[in-house]
Amino acid sequence: MADQSPVPTYTVPSMSPEDGGAVAAILQDRLNSLTDLHLTLKHVHWNVVGPHFIAVHEMLDPQVDAVRAMTDAVAERIATLGVAPVGTPGALVAQRSWEDYHLGRATAIEHLGALDEVYQGVISTHRQAAKDVADLDDVTNDLLIGHLHELELFHWFVRAHLESAGGDLSTAGATSEKAAARQAREA
Repeated sequence: MADQSPVPTYTVPSMSPEDGGAVAAILQDRLNSLTDLHLTLKHVHWNVVGPHFIAVHEMLDPQVDAVRAMTDAVAERIATLGVAPVGTPGALVAQRSWEDYHLGRATAIEHLGALDEVYQGVISTHRQAAKDVADLDDVTNDLLIGHLHELELFHWFVRAHLESAGGDLSTAGATSEKAAARQAREA
């Protein structure tokens, strides 16, 4: 979770500076998460191999672009609330509550298994952030809900590769990227 943002000297009309700072702190965590997701997706794009390489490689570029646009929207909302968004790698690493992505060069199915776990984490925390700001700021809530629509769609694209014709996920029950990658590979 992001460190508590300072109370801005100004924020958007009809919101207190304290509430503006609280919303900005929640958004800073989302900025970190989305920046990490953007970089992870690009990492997978560069390191995916195997017979399904091109399908996954090309599927990820639009996701990278969309997530990068989400980071920009979140950073601009933080600034609109009167707080300086922090987008440096050191701050992201210092503030994040999750581990770095674990796979390097790996097959498409292994990366997709790991991305299933990544998307579950990002979507769950994004959904919680939307709930946390719901009573404080309708604009930020709407922004996060819009992101959820796209993130859940991208997650479905990933899961479609992991799903059997009977609807079972090869990654079901996995609790880590490595376990999900292994389960996907062995399915």
